[in-house]
Amino acid sequence: MSKTMAKFATGARVIDPPQTSDEQWIVSTVHKLADAAGIGRPEVAIYEGAPNAFATGAFKNSSLVAVSTGLLESMTREEVEAVLGHEIGHVANGDMVTLALIQGVVNTFVIFLARVVGYVVDRAVFRTERGVGPGYMITVIVCEIVFGVAASIIVAWFSRQREFRADAASATLLHTPRPMIAALRRLGGIEPGHLPQALQAFGIAEGENKFLALFSSHPPIPARIAALESARG
Repeated sequence: MSKTMAKFATGARVIDPPQTSDEQWIVSTVHKLADAAGIGRPEVAIYEGAPNAFATGAFKNSSLVAVSTGLLESMTREEVEAVLGHEIGHVANGDMVTLALIQGVVNTFVIFLARVVGYVVDRAVFRTERGVGPGYMITVIVCEIVFGVAASIIVAWFSRQREFRADAASATLLHTPRPMIAALRRLGGIEPGHLPQALQAFGIAEGENKFLALFSSHPPIPARIAALESARG
């Protein structure tokens, strides 16, 4: 249901059929990139908003790529193509499913470990002999909070690595990293558009917050540019 939810949350309109030459170009570009990546052609959509784009979908051959009107207005076609290549890279890499699976596995470990620690503390500290006492419940709640924060850092780290891979995928699909570098530099000079919480990790960028860098789903734009330039060198 991720595609349906994404369309509803952002108000994205699927381009079917294209009504203008610009819409025709967007659809043909996405299809060309999908063919080059060896995946099924995604649905292509446009939504009203500040510069951003995202991809979603449970399967590589049944996905959605959406781009905002703000991004189309603020970038050249070459830069837009690089952003679309980035989103196709997410789809081809299976990032949507992988990130969801990692989140699920990590959450399972958080719950399991919190209960193990709660049981040990209840027995060793509170000396509960039968069943579980209040010490177990208190310990489990505290551990779930602490372990949950640690889990969020792990998931965010993986998400940042995923962005580097999607940038590299764009460079591969366009046969040069130059357009992706230009697109990132353009994004560095504007405020990325807000996406719903469930879609933030799949956008092209997010707002910078150095204090919460460990919890950020995207690496800093200078680091992404440096990675592409290093690969080019």
